[in-house]
Amino acid sequence: MKIAVVGTGYVGLVAGACLAETGNDVLCADVDGAKIDSLKQNRLPIHEPGLEPLVIRNQRDGRLQFTTDVGGAIEHADVVFIAVGTPPDEDGSADLQHVLDVALTIGRHMDRPKLVVTKSTVPVGTAERVRAEIAKHTTTPFQVCANPEFLKEGAAVEDFMKPDRVVVGVDSADAADVISQLYAPFVRTGNPIIFMDLPSAEMTKYAANAMLATRISFMNQVARLCDAVGADITLVRKGIGTDRRIGPAFLFPGPGYGGSCFPKDVKAMIRIGQDRGVQLEILQAVESANERQKRVLFEKLERRLGPDLRGATIGVWGLAFKAETDDVRESPALVLVEQLLEAGARVRVHDPAAAASARRHLGDRVTYAANAYGAVEGAAALAIVTEWLEYRNPDFERIKRALSRSLIVDGRNLYDPQRMARLGFIYESIGRPVACASS
Repeated sequence: MKIAVVGTGYVGLVAGACLAETGNDVLCADVDGAKIDSLKQNRLPIHEPGLEPLVIRNQRDGRLQFTTDVGGAIEHADVVFIAVGTPPDEDGSADLQHVLDVALTIGRHMDRPKLVVTKSTVPVGTAERVRAEIAKHTTTPFQVCANPEFLKEGAAVEDFMKPDRVVVGVDSADAADVISQLYAPFVRTGNPIIFMDLPSAEMTKYAANAMLATRISFMNQVARLCDAVGADITLVRKGIGTDRRIGPAFLFPGPGYGGSCFPKDVKAMIRIGQDRGVQLEILQAVESANERQKRVLFEKLERRLGPDLRGATIGVWGLAFKAETDDVRESPALVLVEQLLEAGARVRVHDPAAAASARRHLGDRVTYAANAYGAVEGAAALAIVTEWLEYRNPDFERIKRALSRSLIVDGRNLYDPQRMARLGFIYESIGRPVACASS
């Protein structure tokens, strides 16, 4: 099948590479010439495990190509995926400018009947707006469907190739048939393609992300209460996660959620509700709790080191909002670093993949360590914000020698508190009793 994917960000690039991997003829288009030039040379703009080999292999074999000619890509295709960004507007609503610009271009290059698929995360009613925009510029018949993505950064290729489910909003049997053929290779093990109406498909994406964000904020609030009453959030998590009605996923406390999806989609869903006269009080509380949670690590450091952090050096492990990505959008780590800098501290940071992304936000106001141990050399404390594998079993004796005080504040609960106490650390984590060498 001949496919065009407009937009080469996380969603578009992963979708294009995975669709090419199953034998389709895929042309990925983007107006960013520098990005397209890099992709043609197999230099990816994002860090995503497993994606680079797909791009290299499918470019080599001729199934995947990249272009800045969006109109030409549309004319090439039988199916056009819209996968451009929908950043939050000032009022929290999704900015659909790029989506509707693509729709206009599709209309002007509709040389034969096509299926247009909205892959971007968009509010309810967007598919109809896309249809209306295309129809302004063509009399050629076409179909529109909504196919929201459910990809986790750091596992996006695996999620696309082996999806839990594929959600598709359609209003014609022909569109459903094309999508069924396209996704058949990915659902051979029996996971469903769920067909529904267009508004329900668009709402499903927001509802899914809002539910996951709610679970995270809920557990972070419970962890704060555990800190106050002396309970252990790890045991509480096990106790509730084994309830089949609840399940264990997304019950890990941390420094707050970030990334390109949860913050944006929660805001957008709240705004959609406000526009329709529906107050989503739970989601407003989720958003408020998450913003509050992003202060927790700084507060723990401040309590241990005192309110005057001027001149103190703090090591920070992890800048990406989660492991296995270089994405720092809405990252709790950047919030922590900014708080430390505002308090007058010197900050030394390390991240295996996100240092370059973080530099665009932090500039030269921090020191970028070449390795994890360089970030703690001479520091008064180590703060862990991202759960990279290389941080899970470090050389603790080396860390202790490097620190001027044996203080670790762990936002991801990576280590056993009793072991840390035996090793001579003051160890604070999220929702677990504090471990001290003297206890």
